[in-house]
Amino acid sequence: MTIPADYESRVYAGWLGKCIGVRFGAPLEGWTYEEIRDHLGELTSYVREDRDKIFKPDDDTSVPMLQIRVLEDHGYPTALTAQQCGDTMLNYIADGHGTLWWGGYGISSEETAYTNLKNGIPAPQSGSIAMNGTTMAEQIGGQIFVDIWGLIAPNDPERAADMSEASSSVSHDGNGVYGGRYIASLVALAFSETDVRRLVERGLDHIPENSEFTRVVRAMLDFHAHTPDDWHSAFAYLKENFGYHLYPGMVHIIPNAGVVVLGLLYGNGDFSRTIQITNMAGWDTDCNVGNVGAILGVMVGVEGIDAHWIEPNNDLVITASLIGTRNILTITQCADILAQAGYKLNGQALPKKPRYHFEYAGATGNFLADGERGRPIHLSQTIVDDTPTLKVSIRKLNKKGEIRIYTRTSYRPSELISNYYGAMFTPLIFPGQTVTATLYVPSDAPQDLKAGLFVYDDNHDAYHYAEGAPLTPGTWHTLRYDIPELTDACLSQVGIALRNVGADWVVGSVAIRDLDWRGVPTFDTTFAREREESGAISQWTYLRGHWRLEDGGYHGSGPGINETYTGDIDWADYVMSAQVSPVVGEHHLINARVQGALRSYAFGLTPDNTITLYKNEGQYRVLASTEFEWQHGETYTLSLQVEGNKITASVQGRQKTLEFHDEDKPYLTGQIGFSTWHGSHTGYKALKVSGVRSS
Repeated sequence: MTIPADYESRVYAGWLGKCIGVRFGAPLEGWTYEEIRDHLGELTSYVREDRDKIFKPDDDTSVPMLQIRVLEDHGYPTALTAQQCGDTMLNYIADGHGTLWWGGYGISSEETAYTNLKNGIPAPQSGSIAMNGTTMAEQIGGQIFVDIWGLIAPNDPERAADMSEASSSVSHDGNGVYGGRYIASLVALAFSETDVRRLVERGLDHIPENSEFTRVVRAMLDFHAHTPDDWHSAFAYLKENFGYHLYPGMVHIIPNAGVVVLGLLYGNGDFSRTIQITNMAGWDTDCNVGNVGAILGVMVGVEGIDAHWIEPNNDLVITASLIGTRNILTITQCADILAQAGYKLNGQALPKKPRYHFEYAGATGNFLADGERGRPIHLSQTIVDDTPTLKVSIRKLNKKGEIRIYTRTSYRPSELISNYYGAMFTPLIFPGQTVTATLYVPSDAPQDLKAGLFVYDDNHDAYHYAEGAPLTPGTWHTLRYDIPELTDACLSQVGIALRNVGADWVVGSVAIRDLDWRGVPTFDTTFAREREESGAISQWTYLRGHWRLEDGGYHGSGPGINETYTGDIDWADYVMSAQVSPVVGEHHLINARVQGALRSYAFGLTPDNTITLYKNEGQYRVLASTEFEWQHGETYTLSLQVEGNKITASVQGRQKTLEFHDEDKPYLTGQIGFSTWHGSHTGYKALKVSGVRSS
């Protein structure tokens, strides 16, 4: 596999096209062609949305950004297995909520597969015809999540198809898997193929010739050959010969595959026309338009996508997974993840980039701006000293005025247009971490400007600022801010505050090259400022169980293994301690180095008056245990310190400590969490996190 010279920008364009297509199609999901035609007419742009709300998460974008993690979790193997992809599904999807359409076992292909996996039925049996029947196995999910495999295998359609088959077969079989192979191969081919008809034909090389999927593709190719200028007639033919009435289940893959091919052929390489035709055809609109958007995005690049499709997204994509810090992503960050995978699979490495950069055409990093006695009027990409930057144009910045240029680091579910797929949010940044940014001030700017980084605490409606640094016109400036330790905070913004301490600045601009943060957080919470959200509480996600605010603390209960998480999966060495009150049952624990539902360490109060340290490797196993007399209704301060492969667990003030050096594939980074198991009810009254002190 040879990486194209413009690979990263084409990956960005492909994922951007996917996000545009999903957003364009989502409001019309399930509509028929006739309903769209009669009630909306010919669609040329997004259906009107609530502009004060954030576009919702969608499974078409959430699942791919979850599935791609299989590569980093398994060391970027050149070939994937269905079992690896199934484990990824179990690890990053909450049990029975979020990410997927939970339509019922035997109704939703994905829920059926998840339930099979959870109960010990391995992939690919979990999605097979033999297990679930043909109807369940051949629904549309087999092809709607697979664009990523083409994006990481440029010009290598067979590799893309094979990786797609590994992931699709977790929940699908037969034509469901063929659809995944076909779409992934088209995305891979689009890096060099510029003729759409030839692209559609070449994709058939990667699926069985005698399949129903091949039959619908060839039928649309044949119709287009005889009637190349009338997509309405083509759709009428498709509906009559391959329509929903001919295939069982909720959303069968074959009719929608026909729509994808129809849109590609009649769009004739024009991005806007392709997604418009595909959307107008109806049926599973967000899925179909998302697929063609990804294919055409790669083929035409960002320059082939009209700005009116790009700008409303502001480079943001909200996803829904078990890891809350991975549910707020920029399209740029997604492209970086995908491009990194493509390079690593080719034996290369992409240099690590800042969290927020502006190297891709049109990228804005989900940045916003507001002001007090100052008016930011436009954000756009520009080049400064051969470096792509985000330019913030200013209409007026009065003396003692301030402009804040920032990106969002947390959301409330109520800010979304809807939350059908159950996004749960954990802030991307926490107190105690260090923020850096690079800012350019043009030479015509006034001499009396200052800039400093800031964060906004949503829980207290409070801004926290670094001391402003003087800015020299015509130069670059590196800004730094060590966020102070805070209590009960929820940081939902990070950015740069620009202040004018001199005469009014009437017209001007500044440019941001990058923004990033690092370090171990230092914070504590009493849960006094949190609110119940999405089945858990604000700032926390949950795997399963009944989690709520109760008696001044955070409480969990339920059968089985019930867990809730916060923090970032990239946190390394830290100490966490929590005040834990056992109410009912025999398992009351805290978690460290959480990497999802299948990987973590846990420590706490356990049966027969013991404390126990566990490691989760798909199932929990005991690492160390000792006697400790504990009682229901009392409060105990449990602590977990993780430093390299050394785990130290203790009950503070009771001289009880367990220490373990994990020499068997230790978890070196991860979130924090709480666990209450097997019919227990546990109350958590306070939590503190800090760095490891040097001895």
